[in-house]
Amino acid sequence: MKRIYTLIVVALLLHSMDTYGQGCVAIRQFSGFGNSVGQGNILEKGEWNISANYRYFKSFRHFRGSHEETNRLEDGTEVINHQHGLDINISYAFSERLYGIVSLPFQYNERSSLYEHGRTERHTTYSKGFGDMRIGAGYWLLSGEKAKKGNTAVGIGVKFPTGDYAATSTFYNQGDEGVEEVKTVDQSIQLGDGGTALILDFQGIWNLTGTYFLYYDGFYMINPKETNGTPTNRRRENEAIMSVPDQFAVRTGVFKSFEKVHGLGVSLGGRVEGIPVRDLIGGSDGFRRPGYIVSVEPGISYMLGNVTGRLNVPIAVLRNRTQSVTDIENSTPDKIVHGDAAFADYLINFSLAWRIPKKLPDVFNAH
Repeated sequence: MKRIYTLIVVALLLHSMDTYGQGCVAIRQFSGFGNSVGQGNILEKGEWNISANYRYFKSFRHFRGSHEETNRLEDGTEVINHQHGLDINISYAFSERLYGIVSLPFQYNERSSLYEHGRTERHTTYSKGFGDMRIGAGYWLLSGEKAKKGNTAVGIGVKFPTGDYAATSTFYNQGDEGVEEVKTVDQSIQLGDGGTALILDFQGIWNLTGTYFLYYDGFYMINPKETNGTPTNRRRENEAIMSVPDQFAVRTGVFKSFEKVHGLGVSLGGRVEGIPVRDLIGGSDGFRRPGYIVSVEPGISYMLGNVTGRLNVPIAVLRNRTQSVTDIENSTPDKIVHGDAAFADYLINFSLAWRIPKKLPDVFNAH
């Protein structure tokens, strides 16, 4: 049981729900709770878990639907986003099955484009600071002997609009006179979406055989607010204000641990994440870039004592910028409007987690 317990902890540390937008489809970083819950669950009552997650990606490939517009790279007109994120997650076990979690996100973003700067020169806009924090709780459905082969947890949480959803930067070659102007940055690099959201999530892992485990996790974030009042600087009237969209993600795969190298684990799985065209609750007006990304996700982790490091590199195999509500509204029988979005090829995600037992080693108790 002790060996299986350790393997489950390693697997959940590795396969926490790391959700992030891989480009102009602005999926907010770590919108679900599986990322943090996975690094603070299966704790004994009264134990803590603290983790730091860093991620980076570069989006530059433009898609309209699932078709890549390769001419954007050939012409040098592509939009390039560089996005860095750091999340500090703190979780606590109220009991063997009930846990709580707080997630504090920090971001630094750069967006390079031609079309936002008079279409004659490439310039870069920036955003940095605190993002939308999340607080939640989860509950493991099984306990004791019933959880010997694995377990599933369900969770609920709230995302607060603590991130700046009207961040500004300097734009160049604006207007007829080509002046510099401070305006709100693109939706894809805003630090928040301006909505208070309800997050529903699940996660679980089951022993298939020997040292092989099936893992799965997912979430749906319900954002009832329709728009946030932030101007998009776009020409169409129905796209003048930013939308506050729902978000979703689902992941599954197989994790393997190595008995001869204690603490080492590798995995391979798949994931789907995205923004729906229409929200589950509330209106869907305003500008958004809906779409989804399907990725193959290899990963590796290593546990040493109560500290675990992991590296995941999701690699996109399908990118689809779906037709938005405003695209549909702006379409006519003679002309179909379908906006595009830039996506990344892959994402780098690295984390360190420290499980704090109720009884610390003697070195911490020394006078």
